[in-house]
Amino acid sequence: MDRFAWVGARTVSEAAAAASTTVADAMVVSSEAMGTAGRTVVKAGGIDLLDLMKENLLAPKTVVSLAGVVGLVAIDDGGGGLRIGSMVTLARLAEHPGVQRRYPILSEAVNGSASPQIRHVATLGGNVLQRPRCWYFRAAEYHCLRKGGGHCYAISGENRYHAIFDNRQCAIVHPSTAATALVALDASAELTSADGTVRRVLLEDFFVPPGTDLQRENDLKPHEIMTAIVVPPLAPSVRMAHLKQGEKDSFDWPLADVAVVLDLGPDGVCRRAAIVLGAAAPVPHRARAAEAALTGRRIAEDLAKEAAHAALDGATPLAENAYKLPLFETLVRRAILKAVPRS
Repeated sequence: MDRFAWVGARTVSEAAAAASTTVADAMVVSSEAMGTAGRTVVKAGGIDLLDLMKENLLAPKTVVSLAGVVGLVAIDDGGGGLRIGSMVTLARLAEHPGVQRRYPILSEAVNGSASPQIRHVATLGGNVLQRPRCWYFRAAEYHCLRKGGGHCYAISGENRYHAIFDNRQCAIVHPSTAATALVALDASAELTSADGTVRRVLLEDFFVPPGTDLQRENDLKPHEIMTAIVVPPLAPSVRMAHLKQGEKDSFDWPLADVAVVLDLGPDGVCRRAAIVLGAAAPVPHRARAAEAALTGRRIAEDLAKEAAHAALDGATPLAENAYKLPLFETLVRRAILKAVPRS
């Protein structure tokens, strides 16, 4: 790891002004092309950033810490919705009574992320913005598409943990389990620039698929800080469930995870459904066909099976990851039934 300067920002404006490049851009553009002044990146919890630096994938001239910025560690669950500061740790978010009571899939998702030690340091903003965990991307020896190269090695290489949707250009899966739940909850990212301008974007639109940009996973811009994640209020009729499956019950990234949010009428008919698959695609994947299968119908075992099968519409598994198809189908069916109150 190269030497770097350390700056402790005191305000969002100060941090955004210093954030001359995003981590994604800094990994694609050479240090010579960026110039000395251009290699300044922002650190939240630092879990992913320091990994990239130790792996010789990122060599910033300056790292700007957000740890001293006031206002980024608040959780506000008043007014019906939920506003989570980007520097809130995963452990604190998982343990928050209001989150556990009103947004249980978010609490469950973050509580199952990483190890207890990491959850007490890692932040929600850093988790959502972390870079892919593909082993080709993380190896300095492979100059893959996402790092500005000309080839995705995973498509014809070792791809057992890779995407089964939207995987023809770049086969990464989005690494954030929290993002799966947040997209299902229609959450938005609050992004603040150096001049104080606030931009709010639905997370579903904030995440960037390979067809839009092969080098970035999100629409964060230079001189912009993610200051919060905002979750809208939920109707009392909303039910939800989150399930994930890994190779072992530990801090591994999931092989598959599923978030289901259902708005059920008094007659038990599903008025609206959100079904999001994690570890399935380069961005959290909305299973639109499964959502359509549930909408306007009373949910029972047979319908849950139908929707679970529909959730795989458009899947294009690679040579080593077709096992994910029955895995996702099972998780979607179980999550739908788990979300529906038993009579």
